[in-house]
Amino acid sequence: MASNLDYLNPALVPLEQKVDAYLEAEKALRHITQAGSEASSAGQRPGQLRQRIAQLELEILALLPIRDEWVKVNLGYGPSRVGAWQVPAPDGGTRYEVRVVH
Repeated sequence: MASNLDYLNPALVPLEQKVDAYLEAEKALRHITQAGSEASSAGQRPGQLRQRIAQLELEILALLPIRDEWVKVNLGYGPSRVGAWQVPAPDGGTRYEVRVVH
């Protein structure tokens, strides 16, 4: 049986760092979109942030030890979960979508 403290495993730190960056990029994109401005104070445009989010998704997928299941990670306030599930792709195939619960 897995321990409830598995999310504190130091091997998960690179994944946690990517998830943190992913969440920050999503937050920045929401802020820009809701504010209706073309660029944030950091000078990033929505297109740049979307590209950054897509890149971080690929990096998270590479770091996830398993697909179609949650992995507990430590995002600084107890166990959070990150995972990737197959979803339909626009071209009719499938792709993996990163999901985070924090």
